[in-house]
Amino acid sequence: MNLFATLMRAALITALATTANAQDRGTVTNLPLPRFVSLKASEGNVRRGPSLTHRIDWVFKRRDMPLEITAEHGHWRRVRDRDGAGGWVHYSLLSGTRYILVETDMLAIHQRPDPETPVMARLELGVIARLGKCGPLWCRLTSAGYKGWAPKEALWGVKPTEIRD
Repeated sequence: MNLFATLMRAALITALATTANAQDRGTVTNLPLPRFVSLKASEGNVRRGPSLTHRIDWVFKRRDMPLEITAEHGHWRRVRDRDGAGGWVHYSLLSGTRYILVETDMLAIHQRPDPETPVMARLELGVIARLGKCGPLWCRLTSAGYKGWAPKEALWGVKPTEIRD
C-alpha cells in the first residue's frame, strides 16, 4: 500500500470513529446513549411519539423503575423497560438517580462483594433497589433499609462493563 492510500485509510477510519462516537451521544443533552435513568413519578405516560399529540400506549406505574434512554428529541426521551417495551416519555418524569431491577428470585445481597461473606438480605424477583457503587462484577444495593452487594449479572439497569464510584 502506498503512502497516499495509507493516509486516506487512516483518515477514513478517524472519520468513521468520530461519526460512531457522535451517534453514541444524545442530540439534546450530549449524554451517552443508551443510558439508564429511573421513573421519578409514580405514573408516567408512554407515548407513540415525542409530543403530547401522540397517542398514549400505556402508563408506567412503578416509581423508581429503571429505564433505558435510547433516543432524545426536544423535551422527550425514548425509553425502554426491562422487557424491551417502550415509547416516548417527557423528560420531567425521569430522574438520573439510579435504580436496578432484581432479575434473580431470592437474590442474596452480601456484606461485601464476595459470595463467602454473610448474607445481609434476600431480594425477590422484580424488586427495585437503589444502585450504589459497582465494580467489575458486583454492585452495592439499598432496598427497604438493607444494604449489601450483589452480582451485577443478576441486575437489570446497569451495564455489564459499568464501573461506579
